[in-house]
Amino acid sequence: MASPEFYRLVERMRARASPGVRPIAVLREEMEEVGKKFRLPADVVFAPVEANGVPCEWTTPPNAEAGRTILYFHGGGYGVGSIASHRHLVAKLAAAAGARALSVEYRLAPEHPFPAAVEDAVAVTRWLYDQGVKPEKLVFSGDSAGGGLAIAAVLALRDAGLALPAATVTMSPLTDLAKEGESMRTKVDLDPMVRPESSAAFAQRYMGDGGDYKTPLASPLYADHRGMPPMLILAGTWEVLLDDSTRIAARARADGVDVDLRVWDEMIHIWPYFADFIPEGREALVQMGDYIRTRTG
Repeated sequence: MASPEFYRLVERMRARASPGVRPIAVLREEMEEVGKKFRLPADVVFAPVEANGVPCEWTTPPNAEAGRTILYFHGGGYGVGSIASHRHLVAKLAAAAGARALSVEYRLAPEHPFPAAVEDAVAVTRWLYDQGVKPEKLVFSGDSAGGGLAIAAVLALRDAGLALPAATVTMSPLTDLAKEGESMRTKVDLDPMVRPESSAAFAQRYMGDGGDYKTPLASPLYADHRGMPPMLILAGTWEVLLDDSTRIAARARADGVDVDLRVWDEMIHIWPYFADFIPEGREALVQMGDYIRTRTG
């Protein structure tokens, strides 16, 4: 059973939920305001940097071990979110893993549709390698669309014959823009964060008119995962996007990938984002940190 803090959070979110599809400018402003509600650790250093033309930010906790690096992609349906909106989450994950993290301000849709985000992810990875980051010490991570982007970026690296990171760690990854998962219908009354209609609108903004929603680098569920590094996936049973996690885990396992799928009872979409308020979020961060430490030696 989930904590009282979790149930109170969900009640507040359901009371404030806005149905329907709203303008992207409004959604972006709201996401930035949400990000301001979280505390930033006083002992973490944040430093902007440009990586092959892509704005990024280094996040360095005091316990960061030399060489261990997280490349982080924020969520937001490929249309909202930023380094700033997810700064608190990246700081906590970096501290849990004893790593420094590089957050990526990849281009957003609809101004920059697919494959802009994937191109930015690959460009930043090339820059990291040029800076001396070792693939065996590097982990790709992200939440929601950022989780899908993390997986897609590794697929793009593999297809380009580039070195792959040690692992991929995702929270509630968005892996199917075609929205064919059964949970898109069965979890609607449980999920206070993601609505099927708004999720579909984000997919349309990213793919544009006439885009193939099952393109593997946009929807990694439909990719061939052979040769991919180990993968940790966290998902919750109350998520509309639950089947995005369970189906890609099954697909990757069938292709020989070492997949650790952890489905948390009653948890909502990207609940670790709310670690300031719920103990389940803090525990999830500990688990992800332990996994990253193990995979990077």
